[in-house]
Amino acid sequence: MVQIDRYHANPLITPEDVTPIIPGCEVVGVFNAATAVFEEEIILILRVAESAIVSERGQIVAPVYDPAVRDVVFVRLNADDVRYDFSDPRVIRARESSTSSFLTSISYLRLARSQDGHHFTVEDRAFLFPHNELDAYGIEDPRCSKVGDQYYIAYTAVSRLGASVGLASTQDFTNAVRHGIIFPPENKDVVLFPEMINGRYYAIHRPVPSGIGAPEMWIAESRDLIHWGNHRFLLGLRRNFWDCKRIGAGAVPIRTPDGWLEIYHAVDERDRYCLGAVLLDLHDPSAVLARTDRPILIPEEQYETSGFFSNVVFSCGAVVVNDRLRIYYGAADDSMACMELRMQEVLNELRAVVA
Repeated sequence: MVQIDRYHANPLITPEDVTPIIPGCEVVGVFNAATAVFEEEIILILRVAESAIVSERGQIVAPVYDPAVRDVVFVRLNADDVRYDFSDPRVIRARESSTSSFLTSISYLRLARSQDGHHFTVEDRAFLFPHNELDAYGIEDPRCSKVGDQYYIAYTAVSRLGASVGLASTQDFTNAVRHGIIFPPENKDVVLFPEMINGRYYAIHRPVPSGIGAPEMWIAESRDLIHWGNHRFLLGLRRNFWDCKRIGAGAVPIRTPDGWLEIYHAVDERDRYCLGAVLLDLHDPSAVLARTDRPILIPEEQYETSGFFSNVVFSCGAVVVNDRLRIYYGAADDSMACMELRMQEVLNELRAVVA
């Protein structure tokens, strides 16, 4: 069994710790942060979600970025409007294809900095904010890979057109350059490998088929990090296992002597989001060597089992500290938490995959 050491002061960052920046909104979630080590600091690239403060009973409000006015506007709906399904606290789902669906909050990316990796100071401005039609519903769930002297941030861009994957880069975590959409809808959970392998960059991604197929992990190649091809199936669901309903990449792959260690998330038969691991070949990351039969982290603590969306542990970033793996994770789509475990114990949990 893997010995999990949750940080005693979890959660690290909660919505109460973050001041909203959108007039008329409140922070309802600060979670699913990418991580980076920069100039002796640990940086969390936080997903911050803000919702409209609603004063009228029976009204549902969706915040949306409007490129025409370069600001967030509010779409107001009645809770008894039969055109919509309001059962999911995160999504206002249109019952008919002719009607647009919305989100109940709008997300953007914001930085938090720490010297010790446990006590963070959250910046008072956005690092990446929605800016066009393709991310009008928000920017979500970033992953940050250092490639050379650049930090590349892959993120989910959400709009009425669906969930696509955008890419930005920075050298100083002060200014960022946007590189546009690199994977079209419906796709998310993209992680970039932190180095070239045999002259190519690799990315794990997660298309979401609407008909035949399932939400499973694929891998792709690129010469320039912008144009991607040679897409191949990588990792699938397993019946009667902890990863039977939905899976997706989590932290940026970590190089080990045994292979690339990828911490991924999955949904089990109880609809819990859990974390596990898979090992990929160092020289051909499309080759799966081993994976965990059991999750290494499941929602158990109150801050993981109860929140904006309960029973969720979801990681977008991890760092290696000596022989330990420190995983930062979103808890219940609400707050940020941290746990550590010995790297060797994770590797010991992996079971060889038989072709």
